[in-house]
Amino acid sequence: MMGSTLQDGTHRFIADCHLGRLAKYLRFMGYDTLFFPTIPDTEMIKIARDEERTVLTRDTALARRKNVPVYLLEALGLHDQLRELAVHFGLNPGDDAHRRCLICNAPLVRVCAVAIRNAVPEQVYATFDTFRQCPECGRIYWHGDHYRKMLRFLKTALEQTARS
Repeated sequence: MMGSTLQDGTHRFIADCHLGRLAKYLRFMGYDTLFFPTIPDTEMIKIARDEERTVLTRDTALARRKNVPVYLLEALGLHDQLRELAVHFGLNPGDDAHRRCLICNAPLVRVCAVAIRNAVPEQVYATFDTFRQCPECGRIYWHGDHYRKMLRFLKTALEQTARS
């Protein structure tokens, strides 16, 4: 099996322990992507089956398992991996990137700037007016330098996809 798509057309993934950076970018794009730094293959397969997720891996032995959807990445570098997945699954971040927590994968919620005033540096509070927060881990995000750097990296990878 090469991929699993939910009835609403969305993709849900679980990335193996070697694909942490890829998982972070998939989350940034808004895709529900689980990642565990250490997890036995059998447990990852069980989660994939139970939650209708596609396993992303570069491990050929893992990819040979036929009881869950598995996508064997050929690309080595992150740019190329993002491009490969974008082509294969039709992935696109849309106009509103960064909809999931980069750390725990929970969907982010918009929060009023006043509500997080004491939780961010003064300069950040004074500079930005749109904030999102993870309801699970409490992490707060805004469209600062890290966001812009990730967006540029992602757009470069996906623009190369469009030209291919």
